[in-house]
Amino acid sequence: MTIPQAGDPAPQLELLDDHGETHRLTDRRGSWTVVYFYPKDDTPGCTTEACQFRDHHADITSDGTQVWGVSPDGFESHAAFRAKFDLPFTLLSDPDHSVADRWGAWREKNRYGRTYMGVARSSFLVGPDGRIVRAWPDVRADGHAGEVLEALRAAQGA
Repeated sequence: MTIPQAGDPAPQLELLDDHGETHRLTDRRGSWTVVYFYPKDDTPGCTTEACQFRDHHADITSDGTQVWGVSPDGFESHAAFRAKFDLPFTLLSDPDHSVADRWGAWREKNRYGRTYMGVARSSFLVGPDGRIVRAWPDVRADGHAGEVLEALRAAQGA
């Protein structure tokens, strides 16, 4: 497992959203994209993170930047999560965790002494050239969307 770092080409990403629409990172060339991986819809930490991305959405997307949340949950779960919390951004389903694996977000985790594989909360800012501008491999949900917004503004101003 290799976690992409700043300057690396962003790994391939092609997934479906809860409307059945395919989203490809290659189609975003020329635009900024935030890709964030989270473990599970409608759980406390994931809800905090998603709601903060919702609250910062207008500022993050003012220049065409898109926010894509990726988890192993299915389409019905994503649709319910988006509706329940009025999430205005795209949620993508990665049921076999193949995309999370390519991005280094599928990792060994340890909880209450039990070791298992799962999605590690992590985020990436992808620049218009398709390269990683900033990577956050171990995200704390609360306050993260604000960090992403600051990094986006700094990168765009550079």
